[in-house]
Amino acid sequence: MKMAAPTASKAASLGCNNKPAFPELDFRSGARVEELNKLIQEFTKHDQREYDDQRALEIHTAKDFIFSMLGMVQKLDQKLPVANEYLLLSGGVREGVVDLDLDELNVYARGTDYDMDFTLLVPALKLHDRNQPVTLDMRHSALCHSWLSLRLFDEGTISKWKDCCTIVDHINGATNYFFSPTKVAGWFYDSISVVLSEIQKKPQRGMPKVEKVEKNGTIISIILGVGSSRMLYDIVPVVSFKGWPAVAQSWLMENHFWDGKITEEEVISGFYLVPACSYKGKKDNEWRLSFARSEVQLKKCISSSLMQAYQACKAIIIKLLSRPKAISPYHLRSMMLWACDRLPANYLAQEDYAAHFLLGLIDDLQHCLVNKMCPNYFIPQCNMLEHLSEETVMLHARKLSSVRSDPAEHLRTAIEHVKAANRLTLELQRRGSTTSIPSPQSDGGDPNQPDDRLAKKLQQLVTENPGKSISVFINPDDVTRPHFRIDDKFF
Repeated sequence: MKMAAPTASKAASLGCNNKPAFPELDFRSGARVEELNKLIQEFTKHDQREYDDQRALEIHTAKDFIFSMLGMVQKLDQKLPVANEYLLLSGGVREGVVDLDLDELNVYARGTDYDMDFTLLVPALKLHDRNQPVTLDMRHSALCHSWLSLRLFDEGTISKWKDCCTIVDHINGATNYFFSPTKVAGWFYDSISVVLSEIQKKPQRGMPKVEKVEKNGTIISIILGVGSSRMLYDIVPVVSFKGWPAVAQSWLMENHFWDGKITEEEVISGFYLVPACSYKGKKDNEWRLSFARSEVQLKKCISSSLMQAYQACKAIIIKLLSRPKAISPYHLRSMMLWACDRLPANYLAQEDYAAHFLLGLIDDLQHCLVNKMCPNYFIPQCNMLEHLSEETVMLHARKLSSVRSDPAEHLRTAIEHVKAANRLTLELQRRGSTTSIPSPQSDGGDPNQPDDRLAKKLQQLVTENPGKSISVFINPDDVTRPHFRIDDKFF
């Protein structure tokens, strides 16, 4: 007896059709995946604002001011290298762009305190003349940390930095100077304060207004008012190395998601020691290894949908897990890098999978908390959660469980927070609460007028010269007369 073929409706009900009969749901929360994707897109739209020419000019002005200030710090006592290489990162230390402890940082909020934030790594010392793996003195430290003896440097360097060292006398009579992160940070803050005091005695038209300078642990935080924007710079004194640390050599032997996308030379071009110690380490002596330069390169290989999920997840956990301080956004960044190694590249490249990635990051973070295990991406034998108490990890795991049970609601809350911050920024711009400092010789007119003309001129040049390289040169003593260069021609 022959059976009739099932009708299309029956085939669908029997699961013969490839398309699901119901919207795709998250098993744990029941949330619609399509709705989560839309919420992540909305969050991204409000979180990643478009910068017009005026805002771009304000960012450039603030950066130039900070770099000029650091040049003056170098001239104070010649401690900083004359030819220095700064690493400027988008996002402040509180955003997890560098592996630093957040416990000692004052709370700043976007919208209330600043509109844009940056982290600037400033080498106090450089070791750039070695091509072999760098071996650090880790005998006194936990994994990922090291003391730094100035015996690696010449007598001139030791003489300059003696007052920022702790001194250890050996039995044989020799004296060893260990570079102290706390003393270096103290010197750096004092020097910056002296320079800013001098700058403010002779204000120039168009110069940023220094709204706040604070020492947060070993970080110096400066908020500048430039035109209609407030910019937070977290300035971190570091030790800069070329090459790669011996303790991370085994990491290079493994397969990674960036293989074939960028070269190994780009990834291992250098690393830093940043001023942070381990849970039981000596604050005055211990530095932490940082691979911020490598992370900039790795970020190029991460899909936009995964980055959107990461940013949304970060916005949720920053507020939810802020007390007690145990989980930082840097932990989440490390988990994302591990996920990139673990999962197929074509899966992570799916543009409409941001919801899956967000849920996966929450699951990963909860797994790390429950097991009290979060390996450093570059030095996997270092567990970044090892020092936490059972009570703390379980408290945060329970908080994350509430997120996982209703991710849509927590995304809506994150969207409302970023929209509120943007409204505050717009309101302050309308009120003109952050204006440039007029020079004593100014006529009392609109201090933003020269910047407005400059922004309009830049817009005109961009429109008239598509595809060409355009630069603007501004004399800090007379910002009203900028010079433009289009390719090799000056105006």
